[in-house]
Amino acid sequence: MDIGAKLKLLRQRCGLTQEELGDRCELTKGYISQLENEITSPSITTLSDILDALGTSLGEFFSKEQEEKVVFTQNDYFEKQDGGYTLAWLVPNAQKNEMEPIVVTIEAQSSTTMDMPHEGEEFGYVLDGVVWLHYGKAVHKCKKGDTFYIVSNKPHYLENRGSGKAKVVWVASPPNF
Repeated sequence: MDIGAKLKLLRQRCGLTQEELGDRCELTKGYISQLENEITSPSITTLSDILDALGTSLGEFFSKEQEEKVVFTQNDYFEKQDGGYTLAWLVPNAQKNEMEPIVVTIEAQSSTTMDMPHEGEEFGYVLDGVVWLHYGKAVHKCKKGDTFYIVSNKPHYLENRGSGKAKVVWVASPPNF
C-alpha cells in the first residue's frame, strides 16, 4: 500500500496544505512532505493523529473496500440491440439499485417489445424524435422534451412512427430491463 500517496489524496480532499495538516498534528510541513513522498514512515500514533485530523480512522484508511463508483462514462455503458431498438444501460449493474436508467434508441417505424404488467413505476424523457407511449389501451404522443410517468401495472411499450430515430431516457424502479 502506498501510504504516502493515500495520505496526500486525503489531505487534498480536505482542502489542506501540508503546512495546515502539520499544524493540526503538531508536525512540520517538511515531515508531512516526507511522508507523502515515502521518504519516511510514521509511527502508528503519528499516523493515527494525522488520520484524525483528516477525518478518518486507521481502520478506514487500511480498509480494502473500494470507494463506491458514482460517476459513469460511455465506456461503462452496456448496449443490447433487439429488433428495431437499442437499450443502453447507463449505470452498470443497476439491477442492484432502486432505479435503472437506460437510453432507448428506436429506429424509424419500429417499437420496443411490449412490457407486461409488473410491480414498479417508470419515467421517460424524450431526447430526440417523437414516440408513441402505449399504456394499457391508451396511446400518448410524446415529442422531444416531453416526459412521461407511469405505474407499471398495464402493458406498455414505445413506438416510433417517424422517419428518423427516436431516443428516450427511461428509468424503471425497481429495475426490470
